[in-house]
Amino acid sequence: MRIAMVGTGYVGLVSGVCFSDFGHEVICIDKDPAKIEMLNRGEVPIYEPGLEELMAKNVEAGRLSFSGDLIEAVRSSDAVFIAVGTPTRRGDGHADLTYVYAAAEEIAHAIDGYTVVVTKSTVPLGTNRKIKQIIHKARPDLEFGVASNPEFLREGAAIDDFMRPDRVVVGVQSDASAEVMEEIYRPLFLRDFPIVTTDLESAEMIKYAANAFLATKITFINEIAALCERVGADVKQVSKGIGLDGRIGNKFLHAGPGYGGSCFPKDTKALARIGQEHGLPMQITETVISVNEEMKRRMIDKVMDMCDGSVNGKTIAILGVTFKPNTDDMRDAPSLTIVPALVGGGAKVRVVDPQGRHEGEALLPGVHWIDDPYKAVQNADAAVILTEWNEFRALDLKRLARRMAAPRLADLRNIYAAKDAKRAGFEAYASIGRTGFGFEGA
Repeated sequence: MRIAMVGTGYVGLVSGVCFSDFGHEVICIDKDPAKIEMLNRGEVPIYEPGLEELMAKNVEAGRLSFSGDLIEAVRSSDAVFIAVGTPTRRGDGHADLTYVYAAAEEIAHAIDGYTVVVTKSTVPLGTNRKIKQIIHKARPDLEFGVASNPEFLREGAAIDDFMRPDRVVVGVQSDASAEVMEEIYRPLFLRDFPIVTTDLESAEMIKYAANAFLATKITFINEIAALCERVGADVKQVSKGIGLDGRIGNKFLHAGPGYGGSCFPKDTKALARIGQEHGLPMQITETVISVNEEMKRRMIDKVMDMCDGSVNGKTIAILGVTFKPNTDDMRDAPSLTIVPALVGGGAKVRVVDPQGRHEGEALLPGVHWIDDPYKAVQNADAAVILTEWNEFRALDLKRLARRMAAPRLADLRNIYAAKDAKRAGFEAYASIGRTGFGFEGA
């Protein structure tokens, strides 16, 4: 199959590269000439493990190319995927569909022969029908199909998720569109991965419902963690105890400083807005959004308490600022709430993150970037683990404590144990949902 991928952001680039590895002929399109030049040089504009190597392999095989010419790419394709951004719209929380509809308009004028226009971007219910209307209005006599194919890629594990998915969701209106989508995903059909074929609205809803449920699960365990701290329970033991129940499962039950990233914040807000527009408020989802923001603010208080109530004039080392490990994505990361509050409180903040500096320098002004965690904590008054990068999972705690002016550790990802921190020489230790020591909030 010949596929055009409109948009070379995270979803578009990963999807385009993986489709080409299926054996399809893929051309990825972007309006940004600098990005296209970068990709044609073999450079990847995002950090995703394994993506650069897989891209190079398929470019060399002649199955993958990059271009700024949408008309030519679409004209020769059997399917055109829309994978442009749908950021949260300012003011009302809805998904901004400006780029989606603009892409649909351009695609309408470029199609030559029966083509399926597939929405890969996360879009509110009714968007795919609107796309069909846009194309039909521009070309009333054109034969084409529309499909919804939401993505379920975890940053840091996107290639494996694409190649070995829990399921593939395809929303269609016609047998012809279904046949094209089946051909595109034939390698997964042949390996018996579940393909869920639905109507357009159901496919759109599946994406929002899935992300809202996962965000709810994270927020639930974070609330339980807060209560564990008050009553003396251990949230890690609680998580294990409830996660072994097959009806609950153990995934997304790891307490932390709140969810972030490109999907959960945006999609929960959009789902809440959809409910409001249809006169049926999504009360659970709205509460999840509120509690998640409160959770980030609680982390600020936790660090403040550990530093005797104030960080003014103190040096704080932050270990990790991306919203999760194995990505350079800073979108809605807890660090964007926590770090500015510490800087605003008068702290001198040093940051270590294997991939976060590229985006973080613009998003976190007033901090000092350091490449090594042991250098970052030199003469520091506290260290705060915000992202559970592998580089931070096996730190020499004794070495860390010896270098600090005041050995205090806020382990906001529960990597270590209080007893190990105390044995290493820390005078104060805080984590999420577990008993700490050495400060009032313990």
